[in-house]
Amino acid sequence: MPNTLTVALIQTSLAWENPTENRRLLSDKINSVADDVDLFVLPEMFTSGFTMNASLVAETMQGDTLLWLKNLAEEKQAAIMGSLVITENARFYNRLVCVEPTGKVHQYDKRHTFTLAGEDKVYKAGSKKIIFDYKGFKICPLICYDLRFPVWARNIENYDLLVYAANWPKVRVNAWDALLQARAIENMCYCIGVNRVGLDGNNYEYSGHSAVFDVLGNRLDSIASGKETIETITLEQSHITKYRNKLGFLKDKDNFTLLKV
Repeated sequence: MPNTLTVALIQTSLAWENPTENRRLLSDKINSVADDVDLFVLPEMFTSGFTMNASLVAETMQGDTLLWLKNLAEEKQAAIMGSLVITENARFYNRLVCVEPTGKVHQYDKRHTFTLAGEDKVYKAGSKKIIFDYKGFKICPLICYDLRFPVWARNIENYDLLVYAANWPKVRVNAWDALLQARAIENMCYCIGVNRVGLDGNNYEYSGHSAVFDVLGNRLDSIASGKETIETITLEQSHITKYRNKLGFLKDKDNFTLLKV
């Protein structure tokens, strides 16, 4: 059997600063998927919406949402990925977690905090890019504003799949569309972006535009903008291998080292 990964993109509205309600809503959506799925991808800050009121919604890595994710991942026999507000060592983080069915947790703290909204004043920026293996795919998870910074995403690790969880507003969604496709092309990888829809508590509007692009930048999904929807896409390792071997663009990439700041 070819090496494949079936991913469900959950494009949804979110209840403002209400983790309990969002866990309920997302449980219903995830449980509604009848297909066999390997990985569910949720938006950024899926328990609260993109809030700067971190103290109202923050949880620990032993809190209700991580317990919910572990139980649901085990029940569905699928990994679940998305970001939420985490408190640790008296600091707040916009942290993406990916919980496997075994209970194993991968975590990534958003590197590029969104200064336009004051995220840098509330949340501590991460400093470590992570790549993890899951079902034969090397996955690089990033968060929303990270999309604007191609050096951070540059594929020096030969990863297979780049995933962005986002709350990207409608007013700048053209940039989201263009940059997702660009990240796929320049890194010769599958690129997935999952964005929310609806209005948040600050009256900002989100139009979704969640998408999946292949190694050549071809769009694979048919997700409608502006609507709550779930779409399942199967990714094929053979597609990556074929075009990396045929075209060899990554062999000519620049070598560099990112300095810690």
